[in-house]
Amino acid sequence: MKFFKKSKPEKPTTPTGGGMGAANDLMKKVRELEIRSKKITTHLFTGEYHSAFKGRGMSFREVREYSAGDDVRFIDWNVSARFSTPFTKLFEEERELTVMLLVDTSTSNLFGSVGKRKKDLITEMAAVIAFSAVSNNDKVGVIFFSDRIEKYVPPKKGRAHALYIVRELLTVEPHAKGTNLDGAIKYFNNTTRQKSIAFILSDFIDTAYDNDLKIIGKKHDVIGLKVYDKMDMQLPDVGLLQLQDSETGKMNLVDTSNEMTRHNYQQHFFTQSDICKRYFRKAGADLLHIRTDEDYVKILQQFFQKRK
Repeated sequence: MKFFKKSKPEKPTTPTGGGMGAANDLMKKVRELEIRSKKITTHLFTGEYHSAFKGRGMSFREVREYSAGDDVRFIDWNVSARFSTPFTKLFEEERELTVMLLVDTSTSNLFGSVGKRKKDLITEMAAVIAFSAVSNNDKVGVIFFSDRIEKYVPPKKGRAHALYIVRELLTVEPHAKGTNLDGAIKYFNNTTRQKSIAFILSDFIDTAYDNDLKIIGKKHDVIGLKVYDKMDMQLPDVGLLQLQDSETGKMNLVDTSNEMTRHNYQQHFFTQSDICKRYFRKAGADLLHIRTDEDYVKILQQFFQKRK
């Protein structure tokens, strides 16, 4: 069962002067999101992202003369014998990581009653993570999904690639309304061979994705970002409402003044949230709940700091 959402009338479109005007509007949005994301990345996530996620291991860098306190296990006996003085090996972390964003584009994310729409929150968080990755010289890619794979952007480095991802986040239009998390997780597992950090950004209105989540949880570092609206959790007491399921289009007349109706609606939300928590816990993965009117920056920052 999907959550019911209030249907909204479409806003009239304003002429933009043709394709050039639309392109300029898009570039302005991309630039605004880049500035906001970079500000958050620079001032709030400095060091947090870098230390929250480990590299692939340690690689040899150089040798230098042994100093008191150095680990004797790393003494290079061959070099030490040649120069008749102890030398030790130095190692450094292989920092390069691959970050994959699994972005839910299903129509249930177009809903929002307070703060942002769920889609807007997902877009902002994905942009911030993308710029955090490229600023640390990591690769970042995206899998857009609804009840099918909408688009795959292979992981690459660099600002130009991050800007391309932001443009896609702002303009992606799903060809289907539903949600198939299991299909997206399977696609990620089949296309991503190297160990990666996978952020799944969704409202998680779906079930039966636990088995494949466990599979990727064994190989990859998986973090779920579950976005939800206040009205996903609680119906207001405003009498009769004509509601539409945003993914199926089904219309329902709901008496919100009925206490049992509101209670059942809320319990459905809690039940679905508990299922999601259980799936991630069994997969050994992390899960954050972020409401559309909450400060997602603070929540992400606390999460990064906790993982240090």
